[in-house]
Amino acid sequence: MKLFQFTILLLILASCSKSQDKITPEERHLTESVYSSVTIQPDSLYQVYAIVAGILDDNLVEEGDVVKKDDPLIQIINNTPKLNAQNAKLTLQLAKENYTGSSAILSSIEDEIIAAKLKYTNDSTNYFRQKNLWGQNIGSKIEFDTKKLNYQLSSNNLSLLQSKYNRTKHELETAVKQAQNNYETALITTTDFTVKSQINGKVYALYKEPGEIVTTMEPLASVGSANNFVVEMLVDEVDIVRISNGQKIIIHLDAYDGKVFTGKVSKIYPKKDERNQTFKVEAVFENPPDILYPGLSGEANIIIAEKTNVLTIPKTYLIDDNKVKTDDGIINVTKGLQNMEYVEILSGITKDTPIYKPTE
Repeated sequence: MKLFQFTILLLILASCSKSQDKITPEERHLTESVYSSVTIQPDSLYQVYAIVAGILDDNLVEEGDVVKKDDPLIQIINNTPKLNAQNAKLTLQLAKENYTGSSAILSSIEDEIIAAKLKYTNDSTNYFRQKNLWGQNIGSKIEFDTKKLNYQLSSNNLSLLQSKYNRTKHELETAVKQAQNNYETALITTTDFTVKSQINGKVYALYKEPGEIVTTMEPLASVGSANNFVVEMLVDEVDIVRISNGQKIIIHLDAYDGKVFTGKVSKIYPKKDERNQTFKVEAVFENPPDILYPGLSGEANIIIAEKTNVLTIPKTYLIDDNKVKTDDGIINVTKGLQNMEYVEILSGITKDTPIYKPTE
């Protein structure tokens, strides 16, 4: 009697197990998405650098301060650019004096040209007078040749001095322009002792304290938008081709447990990060939280496609990714959309086809 009861119990359990593993496809709303981790960052976030090296004299702001464009952030001490500016000013003054001053180089060349013109006029007169006399067979051949040579030498000397004057004038003009440019550049460099904000925003970080050495290679501060934040996502390279601007995203932040936020993809960075084989994607909130901080983390699902009233089965009922077990045996199916739990069935079975969960 006990054996008979035990056998009946086994049959009942087997029947329940079979019933639980047997289902029929269901129609449902199906959403396919790409998963990504999330980091919140201020919009227009940038690192502040100094153009000159030196010693940090004072942080003129504190972390959390709201600043406007061109507001001073950090004061740096460096005497080298000031000395360079003074030297550039002296060089400019000297170049101007050489060009237009009382001791100008051109003045001495002009004096030489005046003397050369007088000599040329005198030698020209003597030569043509002697030439006329020689045409009348008056005078000696040596005297004529001497007057002719002096005339030619005076003419050549005058031409050389005039060329020297033009060349020197051009060189001095160029020297003045170069000195002016160097001086203006030096003045710009001296203004870089005070590092200013490039945007209207908030100071999120200060990396140096007064007294520390500042270089042009290390960031001094981090400044970004005070109110606008972006959602940074890292998307795997196998999924990036399915992402496009404007796609809806569902966001869950660790700091807001249980709350769901929505957004849209706003930017896709084209360069792959070789270290983790991902692409950076940005999105903007449609309904941002009231309070956000840089670095808040969470996760997001980027909606790739949505369908309503589609035939679906649980993914756990698939065999070899594209087959299901039915009363008629193993049948091939054609898949469509899928998410973490369900997959759309395009062909192979109907909503009335019983299917069985494969055994482990």
